[in-house]
Amino acid sequence: MDNIKIEKLTQVLQKLNQEGVTESLRKEAIDIVSNISPIELSIAEQNLIEKGMKPQDLRHLCDIHMEVLKGELDKIKTKIEPGHVVYTLIAEHDKILEFLTQLEEINSKIQRTENYANSLQEIELLKIVIFNILDAENHHQREEKVLFTEMENREITGPTRIMRMEHEDLKTRKEFLKTLAEDASQSNFDEFKEKVDETAKYIIFNLRDHIFKENYILYPTAIESIQGNETWNDMKRRCDEIGYCGFTPKV
Repeated sequence: MDNIKIEKLTQVLQKLNQEGVTESLRKEAIDIVSNISPIELSIAEQNLIEKGMKPQDLRHLCDIHMEVLKGELDKIKTKIEPGHVVYTLIAEHDKILEFLTQLEEINSKIQRTENYANSLQEIELLKIVIFNILDAENHHQREEKVLFTEMENREITGPTRIMRMEHEDLKTRKEFLKTLAEDASQSNFDEFKEKVDETAKYIIFNLRDHIFKENYILYPTAIESIQGNETWNDMKRRCDEIGYCGFTPKV
């Protein structure tokens, strides 16, 4: 690995976090990220944490590296086959993204409704979509207990630490939205709408961002760092033991 390149990116990420995105910093970051591997990118982020930056400060660090990586998902999938641990996780992400689009549409309709009686259909749809989103728990468990653990065994700990933290934060928000939907009949409707709007938008934005980072940063790092079919086969066995989601595509 190119330590000079990693150090340069680390310095740029620090500047972006402290000073914000300027055009010159943006161009510098794009130039570096265009010529850096997923593992090197992960190490740069890890360096920031080790230097004292809080993981949550990295969560909303600029999206420079994501801009460069758009369109790379198909390349990732050509390296693996259906049934592979990562292939399944990506397929589940596709379904979760569909649920988030549904949640966006349902919330928009609820916000245009004037009273509880006129929103009964939308509230029932809200219950269904939040059930589907919460059904991703086995997806997160397979990531944390199998994929992340293998990466951490190879001393890649920065990205997995951030993803674990985001899992926990998002789970709390998802459960709160579920409670809101279930208690809607007992709530002041204007307050209900306000809380649903705030919570739904938080989940939609942050879960999309989370999925993007896993698809384009964490999963490529895993594929590059975890070598050997025997290891991946053992990981698949452990994933099977944890189980899958109701929406996991059949392959």
